[in-house]
Amino acid sequence: MKATPVVVVDVWVRAGARQEPDAWSGMAHFLEHMIFKGTDKLRPGQFDQIIENRGGMANAATSHDYAHFFITTAVQYLEETLLALAEILLRAAIPEAEFDRELDVVVEEIREAEDCPDSIGFQALMESMYQNHPYGRSVLGTETLLRERLPEEMRCFHRHSYQPENMGVAIVGGVGREKAVELVSRAFEEFPLRCCGHPQVKVEGKPSITEIRRQEIHLPRLEQGRIMMGWIGPGVEELESAYALDLFSVLLAEGRSSRLVRSLREELGLVQGISSDFSLQRDSSLFTISAILEPQYIERVETSILEILTEFISQPICREELARCKRLLCNDYAFSTETPGQLAGLYGYYFTIANPELSIIYPERIMKLEAEEMQQIVKKYILSDRYAITVLKPLLS
Repeated sequence: MKATPVVVVDVWVRAGARQEPDAWSGMAHFLEHMIFKGTDKLRPGQFDQIIENRGGMANAATSHDYAHFFITTAVQYLEETLLALAEILLRAAIPEAEFDRELDVVVEEIREAEDCPDSIGFQALMESMYQNHPYGRSVLGTETLLRERLPEEMRCFHRHSYQPENMGVAIVGGVGREKAVELVSRAFEEFPLRCCGHPQVKVEGKPSITEIRRQEIHLPRLEQGRIMMGWIGPGVEELESAYALDLFSVLLAEGRSSRLVRSLREELGLVQGISSDFSLQRDSSLFTISAILEPQYIERVETSILEILTEFISQPICREELARCKRLLCNDYAFSTETPGQLAGLYGYYFTIANPELSIIYPERIMKLEAEEMQQIVKKYILSDRYAITVLKPLLS
């Protein structure tokens, strides 16, 4: 992007919670924290000084399929900041004193999540849906398991996972391709010696739901109820189906004229808010519908949602409605690819789950979807007798 004096470097690693052994749950996220605690060359905090003293910023995130680390800097500081980023990623020291201190920070994150009703409900839904699959575990892990971990185990996880076949570097901004490739090749020249003692991670088959899995949770200090419904969708090997479900989520709950919002909030007044979301993951995608409502309406809302889903499959789709949804989704894609950081994140995300080239053809695939094709895909995955539901209700005194 020649017009900008800024450049973003986003390094994506296929080393998320899915790659953890069960006993090491939370290790990938904890390692994200420890990456910034220095190397033999950089003392703890020195990396942040390098970035901030040049007016830049750095951050990171971890999910089930990936961890990624990104910096934003002025073009003239790209070389020295990229070298510093590669240094901490490839040669993290994971010092014991810092390990113990940062563990308390991570544990506090876990406790905050355990005190948030929406986080509690979502995690309960994931455990119900994915059961023995790693997607059912919290990315944060548990306090009990994390307190059993050792710095040497984290070093092993790091040396096993942060290897060239698992890593991609996206660079977007005011720098040419040749210069970017040269800098990356130099910065990421020497990788750590691979750890051979890493426990084997076994993922047992593709997750599936063959019945209705229902659970009810009563929480103190909860003022309104929650209903969270989830379906398991296709993995990255069926991207055409994923495009259709992404569009379907917009049709259901994007804007006041969408089907769920119009019926359950605007007309019937049964919910305070309702949303639908589609998330593409490597092994299987996740389709959810969530609502905030008074507890006495929970059963009625669940029934209404299922009726609306059935109606979509059985009745023709209005051409104007489908065109509106396509326009909304493609506009959202366009608005989310305006800045160097957004583009780098888009390319890196697709690198971890499939390949980055697919990110460019997304709008084209959405616009080509036909109503009948979309209905058949929804009929295959969004079944009224095969889903998980988690209900949150206030704890009565």
